[in-house]
Amino acid sequence: MSKETIKTEELRLEGLHCADCAVTIEQTVAKLGGVEFVKANFTAGKVKIDYDPGQLGHDDLVRSVEKIGYKVSTETHKNLEKKQIWQEREFLFTLISGLLLGLGLGVQFFTTNQALFEFFGRSVTVSVFFYLTSMFFGAFYFSRQGWASIKNLRFNMNFLMSIAIIGAIIIEEYVEAASLAFLFSLAELLENYAVERARNSLRELMRLSPEEARIRRKNKEVALPVAEVRIGDVLLTRPGEKVALDGEVIAGASSVNQAPITGESVPVKKEVGDKVYAGSINVEGYLETRVTASSENSMLARIIHLVEDAENQKAPSERFVDRFAKIYTPAVIVLAVGVAVVPTLFFGALFNPWFIKALTLLVIACPCALVISTPVSVVSALTNASRNGILIKGGVYLEEMARVKVIALDKTGTLTKGCLKVADVVPLNGLPNDELLRLAASLEIRSEHPIGKAIVESAGDAKLDEVQDFESIPGQGVLGNLGGKKYRVGRPELFKNLTDELPIKQMQALQKNGKTTMLVGTESEIIGIIGLLDEVRQGAIKTISKLKKAGKEVVMLTGDNEETARAIANQLNISHFHAALLPEEKVEEIKRLQEKYGKVAMVGDGVNDAPALAAASVGIAMGAAGTDAALETADIALMADDLTKLPYLVDLSKRARGVIRQNIFAAILIKLSLAVGVFPGLVSLVIAVLIGDMGASLGVTANAMRLARTNPEE
Repeated sequence: MSKETIKTEELRLEGLHCADCAVTIEQTVAKLGGVEFVKANFTAGKVKIDYDPGQLGHDDLVRSVEKIGYKVSTETHKNLEKKQIWQEREFLFTLISGLLLGLGLGVQFFTTNQALFEFFGRSVTVSVFFYLTSMFFGAFYFSRQGWASIKNLRFNMNFLMSIAIIGAIIIEEYVEAASLAFLFSLAELLENYAVERARNSLRELMRLSPEEARIRRKNKEVALPVAEVRIGDVLLTRPGEKVALDGEVIAGASSVNQAPITGESVPVKKEVGDKVYAGSINVEGYLETRVTASSENSMLARIIHLVEDAENQKAPSERFVDRFAKIYTPAVIVLAVGVAVVPTLFFGALFNPWFIKALTLLVIACPCALVISTPVSVVSALTNASRNGILIKGGVYLEEMARVKVIALDKTGTLTKGCLKVADVVPLNGLPNDELLRLAASLEIRSEHPIGKAIVESAGDAKLDEVQDFESIPGQGVLGNLGGKKYRVGRPELFKNLTDELPIKQMQALQKNGKTTMLVGTESEIIGIIGLLDEVRQGAIKTISKLKKAGKEVVMLTGDNEETARAIANQLNISHFHAALLPEEKVEEIKRLQEKYGKVAMVGDGVNDAPALAAASVGIAMGAAGTDAALETADIALMADDLTKLPYLVDLSKRARGVIRQNIFAAILIKLSLAVGVFPGLVSLVIAVLIGDMGASLGVTANAMRLARTNPEE
């Protein structure tokens, strides 16, 4: 089958609220002929399927999912309404189950409870009839999922609960069976509600961009659904309105609140040529923008897509839970079988009491709360981070960030603003300042480096020579022919084979004031020095202080010279720095830090620092909203050029690790305590469901939701 024939489809599901449910869906759909790949994501409530449209279609996929008890939603995730719990059909069935259970108990204890009929030699009384109908409504949904689990040989909660109910019916413990069906149905309903609350924070992001856009076509203003707007259309945004689509300003000026994308609390000034993002708010002026991306490919849509993908990545603690569950569940099932059989066969004990204890162990055997303990914590943390302008690519990076001992930061563009300006022009052979700057700019006009751009900008309207045989040497500088003569602009390393007479004193005088120095010369002599100044970012000093208080070692890495690096490091109170590093040397330095300290995070621009970011335990790119490369290469992306988000990221990762550990410990402790309590008769079937399933699941979910309320200011 060729890749061209494969079709990919995503189904939004209602009722998907646990990891085991996701696995059951995957196994069921995978059995369909023509399915190449299937992945269910319970935290996002969706399943992604790659299939051959020649062998099956959309309706086949929907039927395969709905026959095991899940409903496929035709609405987009963005347009899903926030349903109240009592609006769900599952709530109605659970309510009926509870009422019938109550009627059965009332009839049994307060009436004569007459027999209605006999069934297979058993007398069916009025109360038993109520109990059986209560079981039907209570088990209506999870029994179908339990049957699918049986066919796939998965001992999950639906399967184990179904077996427990059937077992209780066999020994005529109808009250226990009906109670199990009702309470487990209630537990599933509440768990689904809790998981939906975790999803709502991501849905709020989806609802940030408007449904309609006002476009100018043929000199007329028309309102269109965003899906019908074409790239290149002119979007009109009035003061107070939300920007409907990504674009570039072609007319007007305004301040725009782009907090949904970058997390910046202060509106950003936008003028002609600047980018604007869907979901941001036009604060004051009138803007006309040329649409640069469709609604499906907007920066906000990409962030949401990356967050959903990140939710599907298993964190280290989640993998531990999976390994634990693979041992724990079969072990408790074997124990339950032993409890049902051994006392009666070998010690002459009554069968029914021990069989009830075995069924109780079956209920306790499924680690449902344990399995969801990590994913719901990760979802809450990731969506919180995305609302604050930080995109974390997965739970693995969230947990790795909590383990980081060292944070290495690039200097230019990270600790400093990256807006270099020429501060000094020092001729060494009598050449006029303007001429020296013009020659340097004539070479740098072909360069993409920030230093080169600063030199060209400083030259202003000067007439530049056309450069021939241009060459850029990474980490050193540029060279080329100007008017038949070879010139060079760059670091001292670019001149080391040409002359031993470097203007050391003049260079050091500039560098001690935090200036970056570039030499200008020919093949035979150095004709001048250009000093450039880059300001330290606002809030950088406070950020470094907070990182140190959080117990992180802070290291500065830079390709700049030793003296300039020292001046900036002193200004920021950074005691450890490494200067004059080429890109590959930054990678080596990251590896040395890892050998010495362990986990290391690298913070850079995501483009020039891509090798170092890839080598680090966690790569963090700044200003990712403006660069596709940063979004793709970084493990964590700070959407704005805002260094002050780093302490919040460190704090969030620590809190997330703490909550995950609390959830895992609590879930294991509850399960083991209940298992021990079964033998002396302290734990009944009802208590096992109330505490071991419903209580534990709601408890870990509520604890995880605290991460959604973590604020940068805290």
